[in-house]
Amino acid sequence: MTKSEAKPWTAIGLMSGTSLDGIDAAVIATDGTRVIFTGASRTDPYPAPFRDRLRSLLGRAPADADAETIRAFTRLNARAVDALIVDAGLPPEAVDVIGFHGQTVLHRPEDGVTVQIGDGALLAAETGIDVVADFRAADVTAGGEGAPFAALYHAALAGDLEKPIAVLNVGGVANATWIGDGDDISAFDTGPGNALVDDWMRASAGLGLDFGGTRAAAGRIDETVLADLLANPYFHRPPPKSLDRDDFAGALAMLDGLSIEDGAATLTAFTARSVALARTAMPAPPTRWLVCGGGRRNPTLMAMLRDAVGAPVDAVEAAGWNGDALEAQAFGFLAVRSLLGLPLSLPTTTGVDRPRTGGVLHRAPAHANRANASKPS
Repeated sequence: MTKSEAKPWTAIGLMSGTSLDGIDAAVIATDGTRVIFTGASRTDPYPAPFRDRLRSLLGRAPADADAETIRAFTRLNARAVDALIVDAGLPPEAVDVIGFHGQTVLHRPEDGVTVQIGDGALLAAETGIDVVADFRAADVTAGGEGAPFAALYHAALAGDLEKPIAVLNVGGVANATWIGDGDDISAFDTGPGNALVDDWMRASAGLGLDFGGTRAAAGRIDETVLADLLANPYFHRPPPKSLDRDDFAGALAMLDGLSIEDGAATLTAFTARSVALARTAMPAPPTRWLVCGGGRRNPTLMAMLRDAVGAPVDAVEAAGWNGDALEAQAFGFLAVRSLLGLPLSLPTTTGVDRPRTGGVLHRAPAHANRANASKPS
């Protein structure tokens, strides 16, 4: 890229998490190392029928028959970009790059596979803005886990905070970034996040999630079932390590006979106590935990986390961060790092052999017609 590395880049990050709740979009300005400012953000929920289309792709590599779903997904992201630019009051030409994470449908790094759907070239054409996509593939090809991938952004945000600190993202899967002094950083997936509880509520109550953790709060933790869940070999593996959304899908069968409330309580405790187990894999116990992702909005989970980790646990808003936008901001930040050839992952965050850059750049057509861009199906 020809732009000076000393000047900030304006980026839009797009994130679609494993909870399948929608598209997060956020504006960030960065020089690739520092966070200069964070700007407007928004979340566009998936329409229920489209969420079901995405769910049908989970656990497999997309086939030719899924091409229309991928195009529709990409165009939903384009609409999110258009709406965010209006929200931010930015002219489109002021945005240097879009960081397009896509939707993870399959993550099997042990087999050298990670799949995030989304058409970066189509998004660049629809928006008229350069797009960096396919962030994780280079890491996995080089032997890394390909996840977690927001650790360097967490570290950039936490620069002035007391260390050591942990940033815990509770999405469909939960992951933690441990940040010490200087460049001391590590990250790994701690275990299930919201996905199991969401799937339990869908299967047992016809609901998309346990709103506000109310069902879990009314239930009783089945300690026998919980002990069996925590016996999973994953929790005894040293990091770096990562998970697919459905790696614990068999857990629901272990709840047979439990009430809706007791199942929700047991699965919520599973998330919290697996986070507590993660402390033993960190270089030193965090003095504070900052929580982002949808899990921070669940008071029952947050209370269980406080009991489990034995340290202050706060939503990231307590540090002045935007927990709804954080992961989208991270991929705007990583897009700029990709353009500058800077590392996106480290041996201590994904297990890759050495610090690795990554991402694939899709140039926008020189005369992209935003006004006539196709709308999603």
